[in-house]
This record gives sequence, C-alpha cells and structure tokens, in this order.
Amino acid sequence: MKIILLRDVYKKGVAGEVVDVAPGYARNYLIPYGMAVKATPGAMRQAENLLKTAITRRAERDKEFSMLAEQIKDIKLYFGVRAGKTGKLYGSVTSGDITDQLKAQFGFEIDRRRIGDHPLRELGEFSVPVRLDAGLAPHIQVIIFREGQDPRAGEEASEQPVLEPEPVMEADAAEEAPAE
Repeated sequence: MKIILLRDVYKKGVAGEVVDVAPGYARNYLIPYGMAVKATPGAMRQAENLLKTAITRRAERDKEFSMLAEQIKDIKLYFGVRAGKTGKLYGSVTSGDITDQLKAQFGFEIDRRRIGDHPLRELGEFSVPVRLDAGLAPHIQVIIFREGQDPRAGEEASEQPVLEPEPVMEADAAEEAPAE
C-alpha cells in the first residue's frame, strides 16, 4: 500500500516521502496515529509542501545529531557488577542500563533500542555503537568490572582467574609420577 508519511517513521522514511508498506501496518498503525495518509492524487500535491518543510527539519536534526555524536564519542561508562571466577556476569549489562547511566550522568536521552547490538555478559572493556541516524553511529566505551574493585584494577584482575595456571601444574605432576 502506498502512503505519504506525515512524520518521520523509524526505518520507513521521513515526512513527505511516498513509501510502500504492508496494508495492515498502514491501516492499523500509521494512519490512525496520524503518521501517514493514503497516497491519493490530492494528497500527493500536499506532500510536495510537506517535503519542503521536512527537508529543513531534517537538516536541523542532522545538525543536532552530529553535535550529540561529538559529545558522546569520548564517553566512558563504568559498571560494577557481580561476576563468576571465569569473568562471566551473573546477569548482564543491557542497553537499558547504558541508557539509564547516560541520562543520569550526562543528561542524554537516547532510546535504548538505538544503543548496542546485544547485552554484555563478560568483564572487560567494550565499544558499543549508538545509532543516532542512518550514517551516524558513534561508539561509547563501556567498562565492566567486578563489584567492589577499582575500575582500572578490575580489568587486570578479571584476566587472572581465566588463566588458572594451578590445574595445569597438577596435571603435569600427575603425568610425571607414573613415568618414574
């Protein structure tokens, strides 16, 4: 079904564009919520004016997003969590957790669905993308450390239990004993 978007719709298009969507999506969501109208000849003429205003709005939005990208690209977020001996977390650090901390510390309100690809389930340092716009995705650093440790010391300590050198030495001693 061809419709004219009255507002920007995530992953569908910007206001003023004529797009083809599933009929149920148009009838049940876009049209009732005032986000789109059917693409009739009369509506097409009105869409030209809407497209002109949409272009100016899009330019303003792009400017805001690029300023926001400059501000968040150097951010480091620290999460103190409980973890097992191997560095696996008891739970995870989700995009919702990252969003909450961004809002609390820096005042940025970003939709959680635009942050990251998957929950983080291990100790360490991760580069998490923040998808602001189609071509604009700055990365923030997320550092996950053991609860109760200093963040910089937590990264070094998280690697030590993973190595576990003692069981290897015991296995070597057991192999040498039968050979004698």
